[in-house]
Amino acid sequence: MALKVGVIVPQGWRMDLVGIADPVEAYETMTRVAQEAEALGFDSIWLFDHFHTVPTPTQEPTFECWTSTAALARDTKRVRIGQMVSCNSYRNPALLAKMASTVDVLSHGRLDFGIGAGWYEHEYNAYGYPFPDGPTRLRQLRDAVRIIKSMWTDEEAVFEGKFHQVRGAINQPKGAQKPHIPLLIGGGGEKVTLKLVAQYADACNIGHLDNEGLARKFAIIKDHCEEVGRDYNEIRRTVLFNCAIAETDEEALAKSEYYKRNIPSGRLREQALVGTPDAISKRLAEIEQAGAQELIIFLQDAAQLTSLRLFAQECLPK
Repeated sequence: MALKVGVIVPQGWRMDLVGIADPVEAYETMTRVAQEAEALGFDSIWLFDHFHTVPTPTQEPTFECWTSTAALARDTKRVRIGQMVSCNSYRNPALLAKMASTVDVLSHGRLDFGIGAGWYEHEYNAYGYPFPDGPTRLRQLRDAVRIIKSMWTDEEAVFEGKFHQVRGAINQPKGAQKPHIPLLIGGGGEKVTLKLVAQYADACNIGHLDNEGLARKFAIIKDHCEEVGRDYNEIRRTVLFNCAIAETDEEALAKSEYYKRNIPSGRLREQALVGTPDAISKRLAEIEQAGAQELIIFLQDAAQLTSLRLFAQECLPK
């Protein structure tokens, strides 16, 4: 199987560090999972970009994405490190490009830069960010990715957009990877987001769909590539799935209760990875057949390491 596999590192935002009262120990737990994932042979580790828990705000610790990315880049040596995905609205795009360039150097060229239009209205309001409508956020994203790629490739970035402007921004060093840091756009909007993927991205991320849904999204990206004159095979196709793995199906189903709130009734096994290692290995083959090249999993119990190890031992490509 050629499918690469990455894992989301516990950050707290999905209550995956609950019960760890000491914030230092909570951070060290995050590091421990990242280092174990690397040792077990996972290809990549990823962090979500949220400031507090989702979908219900709580007082549980939640570590900020980009400072954590930088720390994990130095706490690991081999795995690639990315964001699933950075919210465009939270940081000026020229600054974000500079941050990414710095992290790429300090990781010795292991950064995957993920970005999306943003969606969590409560978080916007809580932190004082304007929350425009969806089409506006997508237009802001278009401005941002153009600035970011210019910051990574041009001696001086110049861009005059409706939402963002740069007028001779210098970004040195631009990163360790050539020709530039890979840019991943997350989201499945068929008319705008997937067209932005075709125009600007080196990778896409589609989340929580069944096999037919994944194949449809990839086909739409291919159509957009043909429209804009892009080689579809230049775009790395990644997918995101919640995962509940256990030695028995009953144990896996018990673990999956947390995921049911975001999945239509009766669709859990199609839109998440739930079951024994054998069942999940079968699903991985189907996901690859649907066109995916990299799978990113979220394990609600990753901090305990047992599920992480079971997945690695039984489901990672040998």
